[in-house]
Amino acid sequence: MQQPIGFAVGCSGRRPREASQYTIVVRVDDRATVPVTPFFVQGKRMSGKDFNLDELAAYLHLTPPQVARMAEREQVPGRRIGGEWRFSEAEIHLWLEQRIGASDTSGELDAVESILDRGAGETYESISLVELLPLEAIAVPLEARTHTSVISSMCRLAAATGLLWDPDKMETAVRDREELHPTALDNGVSLLHPRRPQSSILAEPLLAFGRTDRGIPFGGARGTLTDLFFLICSTDDRCHLRVLARLSRLISSPGFVSDLRDAVDAVAVRELVEQYDEEINL
Repeated sequence: MQQPIGFAVGCSGRRPREASQYTIVVRVDDRATVPVTPFFVQGKRMSGKDFNLDELAAYLHLTPPQVARMAEREQVPGRRIGGEWRFSEAEIHLWLEQRIGASDTSGELDAVESILDRGAGETYESISLVELLPLEAIAVPLEARTHTSVISSMCRLAAATGLLWDPDKMETAVRDREELHPTALDNGVSLLHPRRPQSSILAEPLLAFGRTDRGIPFGGARGTLTDLFFLICSTDDRCHLRVLARLSRLISSPGFVSDLRDAVDAVAVRELVEQYDEEINL
């Protein structure tokens, strides 16, 4: 079974502990796992739209033969062009996103977020989920009963803040992402987002939240119905992965999901997000 990998890119966040305190592993073959310490040059990726083998190896802090073996076994997305491995930035981003989703314990997610923070550079501020979640971007209940209407309603909810200028474009991008790989989790939560950040239609990063009155089939792996929906609207990849990691930690916190289901209104939801987000920092 493939092991979860934590990965580092950053937009803003508190000063982390040293990455050497953590061990994040990725399975390279059937017998061994390799510690991964992501590699950065001043918090930025080294190349443009694609990695070559050496660049991706440096990015994941693995050896080129290890990455080549992973690619040959389809453990990391890549393709041969002219006899050489090439790795699409977008596909690697999605792969990393899925690895964050595979980390289902608080310890793993803590390590993931700390390494993500490390990639933000020397000076950065802490991510505050409650600051990304305006009161007007919360709907309790969310008036939607189908997969399609949930996505549409969530995008219009975000647009009501004035920070999302084109809800139709966001809706299309989110729907395309869901068709590629559903974001529904087994606990009834979905972390909706487009495949790539939509900086051209956003004033700034934004979260929206909606809770439907009943569970909706949303593509969960085990057929679990979904009733809690977060929409992540980010302006760059680094910020997106950090918010995704932080939200993943939040929904893995004991009691948070059940408390969201009991929240009486938008104010109560926002207070819960603030409370649990602060507890993570303790």
